[in-house]
Amino acid sequence: MLEVYSWATPNGHKVHIMLEECGLPYRIHGVDISAGEQFSPEFLAISPNNKIPAIVDPDGPQGQPISLFESGAILLYLAGKTGRFLPEGTAAKYEVLQWLMFQMGGVGPMLGQAHHFRIYAPEKIPYAIERYTNEAKRLYGVMNRRLARSKYLGGPEYSIADIAVFPWLRSWRNQGIDWNDYPHLKGWFDEIAARPAVRRGVEVLADRRKPQMDEKAREVLFGAQQYRQR
Repeated sequence: MLEVYSWATPNGHKVHIMLEECGLPYRIHGVDISAGEQFSPEFLAISPNNKIPAIVDPDGPQGQPISLFESGAILLYLAGKTGRFLPEGTAAKYEVLQWLMFQMGGVGPMLGQAHHFRIYAPEKIPYAIERYTNEAKRLYGVMNRRLARSKYLGGPEYSIADIAVFPWLRSWRNQGIDWNDYPHLKGWFDEIAARPAVRRGVEVLADRRKPQMDEKAREVLFGAQQYRQR
């Protein structure tokens, strides 16, 4: 059974959805990032960047245990383990991988900054809000144009690229997005949201996440504790 260390965030939900889609047995260990549990020595031993999610597979390659951090790496590992959601053909595989990297390098970081400056930052900085809202809109436009000519982001079949992107778009309101501007992306979003495994995946740990961030959580997530040497 896979041991999964995670929280109810977009990056956590990527892995929850993949596990549900693949039907792999797993045990969830909540890592409350608002309480600083990501800084525990036990978690840092498997996730040295103190970020969720991370997994431990006791039945890894050659039957040996393996631990992994970084959600994109975990998606690739699970795709390889199950033979699902990543094409075998070279061209088709790289078509998916480029969109997975698009999420890891663009969608996640930029939409995360949009969330931060629009919602969480103690000081509302117009330049930052405008910059990251505009970048969110640009990225949505890239995906909308792609989906005008492709059923899924990575090609004709549902893949880890779709699994990686979807959770980040669930907070579209916080990113300043109007779905009317992105009809092809909205159609894709609604289709993915209706998948039973996706519905189950986004509920993992959702009941443990606080709806509002208090000052203690803000300090843990964005304050000096984040930058201490460990």
